[in-house]
Amino acid sequence: MQNKNVIHLLHNQTPEQMMSFIIQTDDGKLIVIDGGTEGDAEYLLENLRSISGAERPVVDAWFLTHAHSDHINAFLKIVGMKDAVRVGKLYYNFTSRQFMHRNEPMFAEEIDAFYDKLPLFAGCAEIISTGDCYQVGSAKFDVLLTPDSRICQNAGNNASSVLRMTLAGQTVLFLGDLGVEGGEKLLEMYGGGLKSDFCQMAHHGQSGVGRDVYEAVSPKGCFWCTPQWLWDNDNGGGYNTFIWKTLQVRQWVQEIGVRENYVIKDGSCHVELPHAFG
Repeated sequence: MQNKNVIHLLHNQTPEQMMSFIIQTDDGKLIVIDGGTEGDAEYLLENLRSISGAERPVVDAWFLTHAHSDHINAFLKIVGMKDAVRVGKLYYNFTSRQFMHRNEPMFAEEIDAFYDKLPLFAGCAEIISTGDCYQVGSAKFDVLLTPDSRICQNAGNNASSVLRMTLAGQTVLFLGDLGVEGGEKLLEMYGGGLKSDFCQMAHHGQSGVGRDVYEAVSPKGCFWCTPQWLWDNDNGGGYNTFIWKTLQVRQWVQEIGVRENYVIKDGSCHVELPHAFG
């Protein structure tokens, strides 16, 4: 592995939206955030092998934002493969099965799948809490928000943990799929303290947090886990013919003054830190 700090935003390998980040540090650590769908697992594993130079890569820290299939199923697939990777620590904070069955029954099987497979990786798993801080080599992760059981609207997305990474003197805010209600809580807790150099756009850039959150973050660069159809708000009827709010959010970031956008519709993206914005 070369001694540099790189954020790798991986391209979706199925038509589905997904979220998959690999973070490579200059002191040889490998970190994964989410990972994507089951169909993204092989591509994630290929990239981990390529970056690490090892047939069985060591993932020093694996963070999962929330228990939706387009975020956790690649992880579940890989840890179920004998000797595919070694995970040093798994960090997560998920709601209970009962909470999801009550508030989002259409997606409850996804959290069931995680808890059913938990014995496979329980030895390396740690439940994170708001205010926690984790040092993974030269990368620092601050946990800004974890699930609030009082937020029952848009339950699965609003159960996203929010992380801020500091690496090479720059900050990256990971919002997962946080919704409007979770965004309001985040803004109430931190206000202008959310300001970061980069921001991962909530819920794939559509129907996530409100504009006021992005204004508080005031990023120079944005990571979009957004395939072409979602980027264009096209469910088969043509450009901007569906109900997703991606084009509105794209307008927000333009008006806020974001300088650079990295979007998985264009393929995998690789950003070295520290980064000089254009």
